[in-house]
Amino acid sequence: MSDKILVAGAGGFIGGHLVAHFLKKGHKDIRAVDIKPFEEWYQRFPEVENLQLDLQVRESCQRAAAGAALVYNLAADMGGMGFIELNRGLCMLSVLINTHLLMAARDAGSRRYFYSSSACVYNADKQTDPSVTGLREADAYPAMPEDGYGWEKLFSERMCRHFTEDFSLITRVARFHNVYGPNGTWDGGREKAPAAICRKVISAKLAGKHDIEIWGAGNQTRSFMYIDDCITGIEKIFHSDKVTFPINLGSAEKVSINQLVDLVESIAGIKLKRHYKLDAPKGVNGRNSDNTLIKQTLGWEPDTSLRSGMEKTYAWIHDQMTK
Repeated sequence: MSDKILVAGAGGFIGGHLVAHFLKKGHKDIRAVDIKPFEEWYQRFPEVENLQLDLQVRESCQRAAAGAALVYNLAADMGGMGFIELNRGLCMLSVLINTHLLMAARDAGSRRYFYSSSACVYNADKQTDPSVTGLREADAYPAMPEDGYGWEKLFSERMCRHFTEDFSLITRVARFHNVYGPNGTWDGGREKAPAAICRKVISAKLAGKHDIEIWGAGNQTRSFMYIDDCITGIEKIFHSDKVTFPINLGSAEKVSINQLVDLVESIAGIKLKRHYKLDAPKGVNGRNSDNTLIKQTLGWEPDTSLRSGMEKTYAWIHDQMTK
């Protein structure tokens, strides 16, 4: 409890929830860092050390990591598929964050380092069918990840591995599968499918216009992990001595985008006419998390049902839109 904790990307969705988790657990020495102005942080807590720094810059990473025993790297320039497919260069530049932060953690004598990777590292050839079986950790190779964002994540995974091998910095890597929940992005172009669909359904209901635009044909499949499961998984993976390899952190509950719209309509008590924007960014056809390895190593997997998590997410976004 006396260790200094650094949360990089603390002004973001997952980072903000992680800082809240540490405060709830009673940690006192927390440094929260993000590039965004403080007023744009999703959650900010006055009782922690809050710093606005650009972690693509090496000197900023040195300042952030100074004295930190435990480092959580959740910082990246990213968003939903609409952002990822149209900003590949910006996504690639996040490699500077992980590279400089690894170096800073090594030089600061940090004991453990967590890197938030993504299911976007998986080989695209294994994601062409909506009825895809769960992606296993080994399916990242031969490498053909999501262009831009996925390549950056896969490269940064290898950086973590080699810093462990060469410098004895204990690193842990989790491949996130579509994290969603309250206190996150729900508009502006960086939001992911659960939040975007909640916003569209709420907008239609409030406006009395019972129409919704869906990107793609709606047949593409995904699994979505509720934020509470994500935070639990991060901590289990970070402190485990068994998880020495990149591991899936995601729900195994696969749904199509059309089914996700069905669910949100049910929560809202409304039925909408669907319009499909077939030329919009939609990502791979099928992606789901195989949780065999996390169950074997940790005896646990994310288990919040999509219905339960979406009900909470819908209620929070509704509050934001009707304040």
